Amino acid sequence: MTQNIYDNHQFFEGYSQLSRSVHGLDGAGEWDTIRSLLPRLEGAQIVDLGCGLGWFCRWARQHGAVSVLGIDVSENMLTRAEAETQDEHIRYERADLESLQLAPAAYDLVYSSLAFHYIENLMGLLKQAYDGLKPGGSLVCSVEHPIYTASSNAGWIQHPDGHKTWPVDSYQYEGVRTTNWLAQGVVKQHRTMGTYLNMLISIGFIITHVEDWGPSEEQLAAHPEWEEERHRPMFLLITARK
Repeated sequence: MTQNIYDNHQFFEGYSQLSRSVHGLDGAGEWDTIRSLLPRLEGAQIVDLGCGLGWFCRWARQHGAVSVLGIDVSENMLTRAEAETQDEHIRYERADLESLQLAPAAYDLVYSSLAFHYIENLMGLLKQAYDGLKPGGSLVCSVEHPIYTASSNAGWIQHPDGHKTWPVDSYQYEGVRTTNWLAQGVVKQHRTMGTYLNMLISIGFIITHVEDWGPSEEQLAAHPEWEEERHRPMFLLITARK
């Protein structure tokens, strides 16, 4: 079963203070890029894997989707999502993405934001996503970038000349990485970029876009603290088509 870290009280309290939790999609630096990669949503049936607080589910309905299913393992997340949703065409379901079964050929879009790097059986989940899409349907997803999941827990190295680097640790060794972020012992799955892309290709997806996300000049002007994302990308964005 997926580690249900979001139902850990300490973790959830910390997560609830993040910009993306307080301000929703507009509080996520990568959102503008993801939005530009989405297919037309008018009339679409959508499933959101790892829907969290339901921000994307609600946004998709506001932009023309006819139905959205949000799936998450966290009771805390879903309770908050349901409390903030007044729309009979959005449905939330608690399920473990490690063993999820989707209805075949039911969706125009499978969306997932920052969930896949928690999943051990990612191949199984991606197969479900592929089978769950209608012909020509789209997958749009983001994960923690493999350079980020392979980064050392020690953090930045400050050099004598003032510049900083972030050491990458054992990039080619895939598998469990345990980090201390918002709570102790957060379990993630490190994979190389090649593994992510080749999984999709082997299943039958046609990859249409890959991006090592970094902030724009305009974003850096508003958020100077995001400058570190120019040194090592935090997010990998992928779109694919069935």
